[in-house]
Amino acid sequence: MTPTAPAPRLLAPTLAWLALLALTFASLLLGRWLHGSPALPWLVAAIVWLKGWLICRCFLEAPLAHPFIRRVLAGFVLAVPVALVLLALFGPEFARWATL
Repeated sequence: MTPTAPAPRLLAPTLAWLALLALTFASLLLGRWLHGSPALPWLVAAIVWLKGWLICRCFLEAPLAHPFIRRVLAGFVLAVPVALVLLALFGPEFARWATL
């Protein structure tokens, strides 16, 4: 039996998974190189958003969902990066407000 190319339906999730791995390693390297930099929270927020977008698009199949579900997923994916940026900007004030 000869090896064949992956089926087209497996190519997109495989590439998305590899992109998620690359983004994870990039975030580790950025954290090491830019430790303490004011730009780091913005970069981390962008990476978190991109990873969430990839997961919704490739694994949860958001483009096939009802528009309401797509909007809910988009809001959910955007919530964590926004919280990271607010925490970077306002620090203890935002953390105190966000505690339960």
